[in-house]
Amino acid sequence: MAEARGGQGPILVIAMTRAYDYVTFDCYGTLIDWASGIGDAFVQAAKRHGVRLSRDEVLSAHAEIEPVLQLGPYRSYRLVLREVAQRVAGRFGWEIDEEEADFLPASLCEWPPFCDTNPALGRLRAAGYKLGILSNVDDDLLAATCRRLAVEFDLLITAEQVGSYKPAPAHFLRARERIGDARWLHAAQSWFHDIRPSGELELDIAWINRGGEPRRGDVRPEREFRAMAELADWLA
Repeated sequence: MAEARGGQGPILVIAMTRAYDYVTFDCYGTLIDWASGIGDAFVQAAKRHGVRLSRDEVLSAHAEIEPVLQLGPYRSYRLVLREVAQRVAGRFGWEIDEEEADFLPASLCEWPPFCDTNPALGRLRAAGYKLGILSNVDDDLLAATCRRLAVEFDLLITAEQVGSYKPAPAHFLRARERIGDARWLHAAQSWFHDIRPSGELELDIAWINRGGEPRRGDVRPEREFRAMAELADWLA
């Protein structure tokens, strides 16, 4: 705190310091509206085949199937999404081959950011934070998504780079190596993929709890918000 003098007498000037140097994010679900992207892709593709699906039943099946496929030996997210598409479709009596199932990975570059994502990222960048993404996708898929985001990121870590999918710890350990001793906050929506594993590694966490989900287990995030805008209010 410093003291400056003006015409009205002493003025106190308080120098604010940031608590963190880096803020990283999960991408799909935190920055990108993956539920709308996946749901719309399935509904539209099914409609072209004369099949009627609801977004809710698609998302429920996807949430059950994808994590199981990511547990096995590593393979690219593009291949995972193709098999997800085939298995989800088959559950509702819609049989498609691998080529037809490519509609799902092909749709990823069209999945939209949440309306508060780009303004919040811009505020954080203007406030001097370094920004990163830790994502369960391939490099080229994330690069396509980043073209929809308003800032350039200082750090991008993908499943392709580390050879595994969150909640395995490799993304977080690689980020720690890259970030070094800088002060780091990880912000994410998914309790399963990000909040629980980063908490177990004793990282500082902000939970972007867009759906108002209950907490599970002993992990306690530093902060909990319902939107990216609230995170930006706190940090910037």
